[in-house]
Amino acid sequence: MGYIAFDKYQLINLEYSLGREILRTNSAGSYASTTVINCNTRKYHGLLVTKQPQIDNHHHVFLSTLDATVIQRNSEFNLGIHKYQDNLYEPGGHKYAREFVADPIPKITYRVGGVVLSVEMVFADDEDRILLRYTLEDAHSPTKLRFKPMLAFRSVHSLSKYNEQANTSPAEVKNGIKISMYKPYMPVYMQFSKKPTYTHKPQWNYNVEYTKEKTRGYDYKEDLFNPGYFELPIKKGESIIFSAGFSDASNRKLNPLFDNEVDARIPRDNFINCLRNSASQFFLEQKGKWELVAGYHWFTVSGRDTFVALPGLTLPDKEYDLFLEVTDTMVALMKGPFFPINRINNEFLYNSVDAPLWFFWALQQFALQTGNHELIWKKYNKIMKKILEQYRNGTNYNIHMLENGLLYAGFDNDSLTWMNTRIDDKPVINRNGLAVEVNALWYNAIGFYTELSIKFGNSKVVNEWSAIIHKLDHAFNDTFWNANNGYLADVVKGEFKDMAVRPNQVIATSLPYSPLSEDMKYLILHRVQQELLTPRGLRTLSPKNQEYEGVYGGNILERDHAYHQGSVFPWLLGHFAEGYLRLHQRAGVSFVQRLFNEFEPEMTESGIGTISELYHGNPPHKGKGAISQAWSVAELLRINQLLNGYQTNTKQNK
Repeated sequence: MGYIAFDKYQLINLEYSLGREILRTNSAGSYASTTVINCNTRKYHGLLVTKQPQIDNHHHVFLSTLDATVIQRNSEFNLGIHKYQDNLYEPGGHKYAREFVADPIPKITYRVGGVVLSVEMVFADDEDRILLRYTLEDAHSPTKLRFKPMLAFRSVHSLSKYNEQANTSPAEVKNGIKISMYKPYMPVYMQFSKKPTYTHKPQWNYNVEYTKEKTRGYDYKEDLFNPGYFELPIKKGESIIFSAGFSDASNRKLNPLFDNEVDARIPRDNFINCLRNSASQFFLEQKGKWELVAGYHWFTVSGRDTFVALPGLTLPDKEYDLFLEVTDTMVALMKGPFFPINRINNEFLYNSVDAPLWFFWALQQFALQTGNHELIWKKYNKIMKKILEQYRNGTNYNIHMLENGLLYAGFDNDSLTWMNTRIDDKPVINRNGLAVEVNALWYNAIGFYTELSIKFGNSKVVNEWSAIIHKLDHAFNDTFWNANNGYLADVVKGEFKDMAVRPNQVIATSLPYSPLSEDMKYLILHRVQQELLTPRGLRTLSPKNQEYEGVYGGNILERDHAYHQGSVFPWLLGHFAEGYLRLHQRAGVSFVQRLFNEFEPEMTESGIGTISELYHGNPPHKGKGAISQAWSVAELLRINQLLNGYQTNTKQNK
């Protein structure tokens, strides 16, 4: 068995197997996703899920699933599985599953009597096409396969229902059919590598249930449309490839296409390679420009997520050109000093105070690794200057620099930091005023810009911002530091200081430019280690706080309330680890290495081969939210790079 593998006892145990999801994406942002036994549990699941810019630029599910049936000696064995009311799973094909492996692509093997059939899945990288390869590994008598496609043709945010407006009549094409159930959807071509017999028998499959949606408080019953079925014989040792896409595949050689796609994948044969494989799936090419999607299944492009994740996703593998291309895409989308923070349909939102400051940090990471500070200055010094000056002088969302140099942001009901959940149009956690990580990032941004100005700029700029840094050296600690408690306030607004123990303060310990003393960093990291550190990252609130919620679940309101009140986020561990290593140097390597290694079991949990968006604050810290999050994966890769740097230095000094 491979690095990521499940045996038959794990697969037939639905409580176990339905909680493990697979995801394959392409560079256009399209994807295929389901569970390891091919039973969809989310409205976001499907074998062909692509964006539709002619409709709303959201993802849409076309082919929900493909039910395969093994026919031998007039007996039929259906390998499909769907959930229905009263906890009924039909046809129950999971009982034939014998093994699942995921290196480098998902492969599940079924055994039905003397028949052994394997099914492999790959998503084409340069076009919206899902490819499934069915190989008859063993058989003792003539065998046929029957395939029934289940179609949805709807947004990932809605569900398909029976209706008389649907076009239920496909057109035949070579080795298959094409169909578009509604206008203005493009037709989907469903074809095989050899000619099948197609029988037109349209019918609706009613009330398929998605358990994840039910627990999330959403509509969870869907009607899927099946236009008919394909049949074709298969011989022992033969492979048949099924293709679903938006162009005719009859002139494509599907077998070599499948092999080429597999060869291009990063193997998932160890922990690091799984993270690298996952990292590659966040990058999208749109009209010749590269961008970074924040996570799957429902996240879009975000400036904050992009700049937090970009160093970890690119720099360890020396993907310097990709780093710059994604950065240039984001710069082109700027509005004033702001980067887009979300996209609703084709409209961007720009309400983030920290995204422009993370931009400085990302550039700083690039310069530190490559040593090419001059490139950063030449390409981005005007952008950096614009951000700093507009923040200093005052801009949208009440963002402005105070007399003491600190950065104030937000009116009463704004949500401008990464802790931005809202209920009834009000922030769940009001962090307007002086937020600790915003001001730490502000200090670091000024420090980096001043460093570059000393090398490539002029003395006037250096003197101007050095004076502000000097003010901040005193104002930051006077404002945020609590000497009695030994940690930083999370938010300060007038006379009010929020002394809840949250992880945002740890960012001030990790940045190259920080106003904190070594003693302050030690006390902060010690407090965070005691109250916030878990095997899956940092809690967003200490369990000692009466507002702490250790379980992230329930309906949307309950989840939004719990999101930043104790839930664990892996990306924060990157800044804890870097702060810890900065403080303890090589003496801290073994401890951080243990923290990193504790994530390896996640390769076979939740989204297999990747890292979830967040985890329960309480043990056993089960993965929740998006099954694959860019900054979660990125910061683990960055921790590994930091560890390698210390270990390399240790070897060189021996």
